[in-house]
Amino acid sequence: MGSAQSQDQDFWVFGYGSLMWRPGFDFVDSALAWVHGYHRSLCIFSHVHRGTPERPGLVLGLDRGGSCQGVAFKVAGRQRAATIRYLRERELVTSVYLEKTLGVRFADGGGVNALAYVVDRTHSQYAGRLPQEEMIRLIAEGVGQNGDNPAYVRNTYEHLLRLDIHDAELAEVVRRLDSASCRAAPKNRS
Repeated sequence: MGSAQSQDQDFWVFGYGSLMWRPGFDFVDSALAWVHGYHRSLCIFSHVHRGTPERPGLVLGLDRGGSCQGVAFKVAGRQRAATIRYLRERELVTSVYLEKTLGVRFADGGGVNALAYVVDRTHSQYAGRLPQEEMIRLIAEGVGQNGDNPAYVRNTYEHLLRLDIHDAELAEVVRRLDSASCRAAPKNRS
């Protein structure tokens, strides 16, 4: 990732899912940012973090087409190696993501290049665009090393709202998850 000369320079990481609310690395600054040419999508079967190969969950990927608003994190150059090592251990555990450098734009019109993890559409865990009923089922049943899948989806959605980022697809998924969990909750009989 860059020349030897750039190894001590600050760099940016773009988060569009759980990296926004749980980056797991030190950063010196953060800002809302947009990536063009990719969109946030529940398009990855999770076999580790939010599901298993036998009972996969469904997690976000940065899929091609459209645009995505997220958070860009500025990382100090002295933290470069440790941050990239951490991100690779977290994001590349099953190689469903590709590590790329993408141009991101800030609200003030400025921009930087940022490290981002985009979905590998050729990977067996790439779910593509599933029917919503199937998405809800997978999310509702998914549990992996980092916890249950509904919590991941809700945390991401709630964090987006706090940042004033509106994602209509994620809003509908959360609404349907909440509706399904209300129907599944035992009734209090007095």
